[in-house]
Amino acid sequence: MTEIRCPLEKTAERYGGRPAVVSGARVVSYAEFHQRVAGVTAALRRAGCKPGERVAVLAPNSPDYLVWLLAVLRLGAVCCPMNTRLPHRTVTDLLHRVDCRWLVAQAPEQEGLDGLEGDVRILDGGKLGAAEAPSGGDDRGCAMPLDRPATIVFTSGSTGTPKAVLHSYGNHYYNALGSNTNLPLVPGDRWLLDLPLYHVGGLGILFRSLLAGSTVVMPDRGETLDAVLSRYEVTHLSVVVTQLHRLLQQPDSVRYPALRYIILGGSPVPLKLLERAAARGLPVFASYGCTEMASQVATTGPASTTAQRLTSGKLLPHRLLRIGEEGEIQLAGETLFMGYVDSDRLRRPLTDDGWFATGDLGKLDEDGYLTVIGRRDNRFFSGGETIHPEEIERALTGHDGVEQAVVVPIPDEEFGQRCVAFVQPREACPDGEALAVWLRQTLPRYKVPDAFYEWPPSEANAFKVDRARFRRLAAEGPRLALGGQRSV
Repeated sequence: MTEIRCPLEKTAERYGGRPAVVSGARVVSYAEFHQRVAGVTAALRRAGCKPGERVAVLAPNSPDYLVWLLAVLRLGAVCCPMNTRLPHRTVTDLLHRVDCRWLVAQAPEQEGLDGLEGDVRILDGGKLGAAEAPSGGDDRGCAMPLDRPATIVFTSGSTGTPKAVLHSYGNHYYNALGSNTNLPLVPGDRWLLDLPLYHVGGLGILFRSLLAGSTVVMPDRGETLDAVLSRYEVTHLSVVVTQLHRLLQQPDSVRYPALRYIILGGSPVPLKLLERAAARGLPVFASYGCTEMASQVATTGPASTTAQRLTSGKLLPHRLLRIGEEGEIQLAGETLFMGYVDSDRLRRPLTDDGWFATGDLGKLDEDGYLTVIGRRDNRFFSGGETIHPEEIERALTGHDGVEQAVVVPIPDEEFGQRCVAFVQPREACPDGEALAVWLRQTLPRYKVPDAFYEWPPSEANAFKVDRARFRRLAAEGPRLALGGQRSV
């Protein structure tokens, strides 16, 4: 198969009266959604945007954002979702780096985007959204070639240097297809889009819903996750560890009867967290994925045993996985990205036989379930022993008083490097010595951190842990230790 019919057009034809998007009191049917996408596609064409060109979108999540994104893809252009937290100067640099000529934003003059440097043409998303669908149905029967470049997603990876990951339409299609095979999604289901669309996890939710004819839920700003799950009767949810912690802080009496699947990813998952979720009746399915594979790679499923649900899951359809030298996870298949973009160049860093080396370390059991050990570039050596920070972090977050933890190395005259831990408490702040005693029950002494520091306020709501920042903080010298005493 080399092309498919536009999934939105196909779904709108079959389920036109069903809700495609629900946001606050606003409900957009698939028929209306399709008409709006057709209208914006025509407006982009009239503005001079051509197939193959790169079109950035800079805006918070909204139903309008979904329309702009799908219109860009329907036109045959490449959509570049931009991180709304970046300063405008950085946005400009990234747009130039990928040779992006267009930028769609809501009310760009109010947001100061009209001052962006360079030859990027800025389009007002509000005016685009007001465009009417073309008469005569000239956009009907739209085919989507699976090898057509579709999106560029910027990811920092583990180096802190943004990489521009180019996906084809087929990458997103097959990723969604495999996910929906594992955790069924049908018309009437509702998937909460609580992840930003400039992350590949957010894009994955959109594509899964389009294929299934289900509903994307986009809550009003300021609504808590607990309130959203109840108000919108969410059936499917994608979360990171911190969000699951917050759900578990709700009273035991709180239940979400509509909720059937919670996909958990984004970082190593503490085993005790999964056990606590199971005890509360939360349907959590651990997952492993990466931007280069368009989102999920492996996920546990409804048929997984209790022990298997403590792993990172089993390989989903349309992906390939093997364990390479030194235990490195290597990937291939229909969801493997097209390459890293740098202006008009495309770099595809694969092995000689076509596999992508992730830099993640892992192992497969006899049933094909994956356990992720940690990042290859996070590990370090202390007195000749190999330290995987993620192993210590999982142990720390098994403590009832620990919400989140990051372990990093510091120079040591005797051992070369030793580890220290930054700890974000759940409620009462545990004492550092108490945590050390806790860790010695399950870890050898050389893996127990020499010091436990308070979590920096600047990282309180971070979507992804910036390990380079924590290493810099640890190297700066004295920090505030757990318990309020100054540590060196």
